[in-house]
Amino acid sequence: MPDKNHHDLIVLGGGPGGYAAAFHAADKGFNVTLIDPEENPGGTCLYRGCIPSKAMLHAAKVISDAREASEFGVDFAEPKIDVDKLRAWKGSVVERLTSGVGKIAEMRKVKHIRGTGSFVSNTELEVKLVDGTSERHTFDKLILATGSLAISIPGWPMDNPRMMLAKDALDLPEIPKTMLIVGGGYIGLELGSVYATLGTKVTVVEMMKTILPGADKDLVRPLNKRLKQQFEAIHLETKVSSVNALKTKVKVEFEGKGADDARKEYDYVLVSVGRKPNSANLGLENTNIELDDKGFVQVDDKRRTAEANIWAIGDIAGEPMLAHKASHEGRVAVEAIAGEKSAGWDPRAIPAVVFTDPEIAWAGLMEDEAKAKGIDVQVVKFPLAASGRAITLGRTDGLTKLVVNAKTKKILGLGIAGPNAGDMIAEGVLAIEMGCVADDLRLSIHPHPTLSEAIMESADLIFNQSPHYMLPKKR
Repeated sequence: MPDKNHHDLIVLGGGPGGYAAAFHAADKGFNVTLIDPEENPGGTCLYRGCIPSKAMLHAAKVISDAREASEFGVDFAEPKIDVDKLRAWKGSVVERLTSGVGKIAEMRKVKHIRGTGSFVSNTELEVKLVDGTSERHTFDKLILATGSLAISIPGWPMDNPRMMLAKDALDLPEIPKTMLIVGGGYIGLELGSVYATLGTKVTVVEMMKTILPGADKDLVRPLNKRLKQQFEAIHLETKVSSVNALKTKVKVEFEGKGADDARKEYDYVLVSVGRKPNSANLGLENTNIELDDKGFVQVDDKRRTAEANIWAIGDIAGEPMLAHKASHEGRVAVEAIAGEKSAGWDPRAIPAVVFTDPEIAWAGLMEDEAKAKGIDVQVVKFPLAASGRAITLGRTDGLTKLVVNAKTKKILGLGIAGPNAGDMIAEGVLAIEMGCVADDLRLSIHPHPTLSEAIMESADLIFNQSPHYMLPKKR
């Protein structure tokens, strides 16, 4: 009689990497068991991250667009915001997606055990079920996909409801009068944009010299200009030296460049200083799985760990910590488990998107990285002020930026700042992965009038032949 607690393949973690891997494996004929505490697969991304934040950003965009419509003669009354209804709508979006994924899991006959697992050995898990009981489960193969966790700052009173992480801010407890966001990365800026549009006076404090450190400065510039109008303040090269969370306020002290100009009391403080791999308390010490100094599981190009029967994907397996990267890694791992010939994990371009307004997106080798590596590149920028479609939208505060090999004109990177950048960046990803040269982009007919023409005209600028923009003459 088969052992019900023995499994051919376990996927530990039900986020975009985990459930994508489980479904892909099921499609290939594996008997798959998915272990995750939630009622349905989805992970942080669907429940407390990517999806609810984009729902809230959409609501904020509608408000912003309505306000800006007065510039071309359409006036709306100032919106009345029903916080409870807004929160419920966001919840309905999450429920629809997660329940849908759950139904797909059933259709694919993926067994779902609600719980969390830790390794007893390289073939056995201790699974703590959501009802408080524990079970032992053995396996032949396992894909580790436990994701990442928001970083808390040691010593800060995060148990006080006035102190929030991103998941707390997405619950929209109220629309506060003031909020401090610690960290100028994409999560903090996205949530700050939502609250600022709803009426909160938002302040951002960032230790580095720029918001979105790591992105090329010219891509960030349009967003920085807009946020300075939208936020109460952005203090760069500044950090929080002390936090005192009280019943109705949070008192904060600063040090650095912006310390003297910063407000000292806030209704809420949102801590958004990054994420770390969820690799602690997994019993990895009972296996030969190795971690690097940042806590990421070490894997090869097939996503296999130091244990021959265990693979790791997603946030726990290294940066960038992005849902779409995790999903693709899941495919690579399953193909390796199935014994198929696979190219392995070797992407030329993993797109990154910041869903602020304007959006910022980039893929491949960007200018700052090329300079740091001493790679000879040609860089051109097409301003959206020269785009007919951008002008009709009243949104000319952006650009497309193309990075090519200086000699061969092979496309190495694409950056976009402006409306719908997150949707348009996929064209750049495909061009980079296919090994296209600038001619391939500029000779591919793009529809007019669209924002995507800006990508084509960036390629035109490589040869200084854009019909709508002339490059400034070099001094």
